[in-house]
Amino acid sequence: MSPSPSVPDPATEPAEGLADAESPADLAAPALERARRLTDVVTRLRRALRSSIRTDYPWESLPMAQVELLQTLAAAPLRVGELADRQRLAPNTVSGLVGKLLEAGFVDRQADPGDRRTARIALTPAGRRQLDDWQRAHERRIATALGTLSPADREAVMQALPALDSLARALARPTGPE
Repeated sequence: MSPSPSVPDPATEPAEGLADAESPADLAAPALERARRLTDVVTRLRRALRSSIRTDYPWESLPMAQVELLQTLAAAPLRVGELADRQRLAPNTVSGLVGKLLEAGFVDRQADPGDRRTARIALTPAGRRQLDDWQRAHERRIATALGTLSPADREAVMQALPALDSLARALARPTGPE
């Protein structure tokens, strides 16, 4: 496959004829344009991955919200409220998702050793297998797609991973009122 054509990034190229004293609005415009472009690419990437994984692996039917709960629970069992906080969802939404995962046998309720009045939600062996299968299917799909890229594009994607990881961490941090 031939390398993708280089598209100039107006957000990173200097504008012609700018005065030395730029207004905050002038400085914010390039940042907002970069954010818009990144949002567009990330949205299309997620949509393409979801769509292709269901085409290539039709057994994959878990909604992303349930997969994300399983991923969160892979580290340790949590209470519904803790899951809601980590996923930034309403507790009743998480309760509904947990109910569906309980029905599927992917999670179970465990007594909370710190508070016998509450329960923690934990992955079952079936949930761990489902999550592992999901992960392997996605890795195969992404590896195949990466293989279609030019070596330069593939390297650019890999070089961007540390910065994207830092961006994900920054987005996951709670923010105050703006």
